Amino acid sequence: MTRSTHNAVEVRGLVKHYGETKALDGVDLDVREGTVLGVLGPNGAGKTTLVRCLSTLIVPDSGTATVAGFDVVKQPRQLRRTIGLTGQYASVDEKLSGWENLYMIGRLLDLSRADARRRADELLERFSLTEAAKRPALQYSGGMRRRLDLAASMIGRPAVLYLDEPTTGLDPRTRNEVWDEVHSMVADGVTVLLTTQYMEEAEQLASELTVIDRGKVIANGKVDELKARVGGRTLKVRPVDPAELPAMSAALRESGLDGIAGSTIVPDEGALYVPILSDEQLTAVVGLFGARGFGIAHIGTHLPSLDEVFLAITGEKSSASETIPQEVAA
Repeated sequence: MTRSTHNAVEVRGLVKHYGETKALDGVDLDVREGTVLGVLGPNGAGKTTLVRCLSTLIVPDSGTATVAGFDVVKQPRQLRRTIGLTGQYASVDEKLSGWENLYMIGRLLDLSRADARRRADELLERFSLTEAAKRPALQYSGGMRRRLDLAASMIGRPAVLYLDEPTTGLDPRTRNEVWDEVHSMVADGVTVLLTTQYMEEAEQLASELTVIDRGKVIANGKVDELKARVGGRTLKVRPVDPAELPAMSAALRESGLDGIAGSTIVPDEGALYVPILSDEQLTAVVGLFGARGFGIAHIGTHLPSLDEVFLAITGEKSSASETIPQEVAA
């Protein structure tokens, strides 16, 4: 399927203060139609404040943002009919049944009684909640509440869906179910802005990533692009005879091919790791081992993990989460 080149979300210079704290400090970002943009950042980075601005829950102090063609400040009423939002915690009415929650939201969105009933039934089945449809949400497990919350965000068939750390606190099975639903939504043409602190989630779902820290965008791009920018590639070499590892490492040092950081022997894996800065270096390293007669059982390259990328980009300093009101931190 050909992806759209049009942006469903465009943000330019967005600023939001809480007292003296600048939760958003000139944020720019674009989300292409029918894709998932992952927004990463430490606690207090400004991720949830960004979502709240883009969903018209709070008004930015300056900057512009359009979602599905609507200005978030000038056209909030029209915008709310085109978006869905799932926050960090399921926000369902615990006294109502699952079906009643969905039906109520459908009616609030001006669906007819028949359409609201039909949509509630469809989404309960889609999110595997049909058997619990008549039970009060209070009796639902955490995973069931999260699925009900996602179903509620889809009642109005939104063009743009905000998922603010949607799998926080979920077990691995339920998290995978949520991921499957997100993939299904995107396949149907929905645009998703996802905030998350789970690197695996970002890699599973996001087409592109934006990293925010202290209210500023500090990096963006595709996952592999960010990995390449941070650490380049690493060559893993496993010799037939692990006893040759020290000699292989020494050969690299003598030839000046072990990279700036030097090669690393990992005895438990029986492998040698070599930082690779260029294709020429890679070719030379492989050629050197062949010329020296080392028997190679395995050789391969890999990019750094997204966790490593995140730490390298943001550093280990903590963001100012303690200075931002709790309900908007993160």
